[in-house]
Amino acid sequence: MILKSLKLAVDRVIAAFTIMVMIALVACVVWQVFSRYVLSQPSTFTDELARFLMIWVGLLGAAYTVGAQRHLSIDFLAMMVSERKKHALGILVNMLVLLFSALVIVNGGLKLIEKTLATAQLSAAMQIPMGYVYFVLPLSGAIMMFYSLCFIINDARALTHKRAN
Repeated sequence: MILKSLKLAVDRVIAAFTIMVMIALVACVVWQVFSRYVLSQPSTFTDELARFLMIWVGLLGAAYTVGAQRHLSIDFLAMMVSERKKHALGILVNMLVLLFSALVIVNGGLKLIEKTLATAQLSAAMQIPMGYVYFVLPLSGAIMMFYSLCFIINDARALTHKRAN
């Protein structure tokens, strides 16, 4: 029960934050179009910010999608097996998602942040450290790991519950 309420809280925070980032992205793009075509002076700041916000929306949206279990999947095998095997398959799939999230997204993201901060790489227009932009990688990976663990625990409980019956 605690896990379910914690997942719901994480869902709400990610959804609200992603919506705010998307609103900021739309505002940047609208301002960019207005400044380019009405004022005839395009804003380089909002152009770069829109690109960075798009990265954040995409990765946080991907994490939210993992939590909603709406990610692209091929469920042909799951449709052909028994309920018990579906839970076992769910554990396997979520362990693979957990492993990928940990090794590639979190670990790779942390290494990318470390390298960009060590080399003092700055964004062209806003002059902010690129490590701040890339912070969304380990953040979204950690969220994906959390969701995968929740689903692994739920499937394991379902398996042990079915075994006890």
